[in-house]
Amino acid sequence: MTGIYIHVPFCAKKCNYCDFFSVPYQKQLVENYVQAIIRNIKYYALENKIKINTIYFGGGTPSLLSIEQITRILNVCAKYFILSENPEITLEYNPSGNRKNYLHDLRVSGVNRLSIGTQSFSDKQLKLLTRTHSVQDNFRTVLTAYEQGFINISCDLILATPYQDKNLLAESLSNLISLPITHCSAYLLQIEEQTALAKDEILLANLPDDDISADLYLQTIRVLESAGFQQYEISSFAKSGFESQHNLKYWHCEPYLGIGAGAHSCYQGRRFFVPKDIQKFCNSPKQEIKIISETACDTEEKIMLGLRTTNGVPENMLNYQAKLKIPLLVQADYLTRKLNGNIALTPKGFAVSNAVISELLK
Repeated sequence: MTGIYIHVPFCAKKCNYCDFFSVPYQKQLVENYVQAIIRNIKYYALENKIKINTIYFGGGTPSLLSIEQITRILNVCAKYFILSENPEITLEYNPSGNRKNYLHDLRVSGVNRLSIGTQSFSDKQLKLLTRTHSVQDNFRTVLTAYEQGFINISCDLILATPYQDKNLLAESLSNLISLPITHCSAYLLQIEEQTALAKDEILLANLPDDDISADLYLQTIRVLESAGFQQYEISSFAKSGFESQHNLKYWHCEPYLGIGAGAHSCYQGRRFFVPKDIQKFCNSPKQEIKIISETACDTEEKIMLGLRTTNGVPENMLNYQAKLKIPLLVQADYLTRKLNGNIALTPKGFAVSNAVISELLK
């Protein structure tokens, strides 16, 4: 089945580390954008009978959409696509403020999974990352969402941030696992060239080095797994049965269709994206697409993506030269051989995944 990704590129404020496509919120522009999303859903659905089992609102800040706008989009999806019996419907949520009624109405609308951008449980760290919320907001949002009927709740953590050490991270992880959540996405901070953080010399000078960053990542794996969150992808941890079905499509090379300015797709055997031009998206009968690849999910890509998961890939997918390297990588504890014939990265291997995967593919 296909997953639907809806990109909502609006933010109240741009965070200093963020390289995702977004623009300031404007009420009328957002409404025009929602109408364009609906128009594209109808277009794709009338072009093909699409069976879907996941819908994902990403951003930007999708929680800036009104309940009425989200409901309209979901109703059109239900009318024009062929939905599975219990589709996973995720919305990325900013924990700023107390929005009990919004969370209640969001659950009623059909959204059944929240991905909450908590990022840290240290007020100092949140301030350094120019987040608009506090640790108190993190707690209040998660607990309120749970009270309003959300049982599938994910929280984000950013690792290796300026000044972060094992004690600060331990505090965040302790607070995180005390909450009624079922999933965690833990990302190592990436310094992207065009961001404000990339120009802040003081913060850059106080980033953990590569060795400390790897230690923080391994610390996260140990703590989360001891709390019942099993790692299933390089940055994803879930309690049993709560793995993100939408995100798994990315790593399993399953089809997903992205709608919205800046959205990416792997659909009908091709990879493509929509240009980052909101006005053009709003004014076009159908979103413009730019082709990345006409041969999505070839063997090399399946290996590269599959090795991001703890299940790994069948060893027989690798060529002769790559297979010769496996024993040394196993001996160094970067790879492990599984009983089902797969090879997979170990936690140590995940910490340097780019280097290990490049070695196997070159």
